[in-house]
Amino acid sequence: MSSQTPTRAQTPTRAQTPTHALWTKLSGVPGGRALFSLSVSLKAPYFRTVLPSIQEMEPGRCVVTSPKWWGVHNHIGTYHAIAACNLAEVAMGMVAEATVPTSHRWLPKKMQVDYVAKAETSMRAVAELESIPEFGDEGQEVDVPVNVHDKHGKVVVRAVITIWVTRKKR
Repeated sequence: MSSQTPTRAQTPTRAQTPTHALWTKLSGVPGGRALFSLSVSLKAPYFRTVLPSIQEMEPGRCVVTSPKWWGVHNHIGTYHAIAACNLAEVAMGMVAEATVPTSHRWLPKKMQVDYVAKAETSMRAVAELESIPEFGDEGQEVDVPVNVHDKHGKVVVRAVITIWVTRKKR
């Protein structure tokens, strides 16, 4: 980590993005997390296949869970590798939505995935930036590490999803 890049705890407070503001509003009320998670799946329909449930969301960090159900099974009855990638992408997307300021936009650029163990249970994806970068006028790549754990806490998938962040055109 560069000594010039602030950690999440050192990053100055900035205005919440609309997505993060909605999370903040809904996550504290009964049924709000479920409603927020459903809204994410409606905005990005391909996320629905993993039935994501956002558990935590803040700039630089997101935790998302997914049940093991027949819709994510592969031919041997375990959690399908690409479904795990989809779950990792949900977590990355929520980190990006909470972190990238409204003056900028982000797009996924690439994904590196290591399947390190058989996934036989429900999953928990944790996307966490070591530090929150400064976003300026120049486009930049931001690597978002995501670990996908089984219900016993064992990491079954490690991913790094690179997003391309640019200032929105005026």
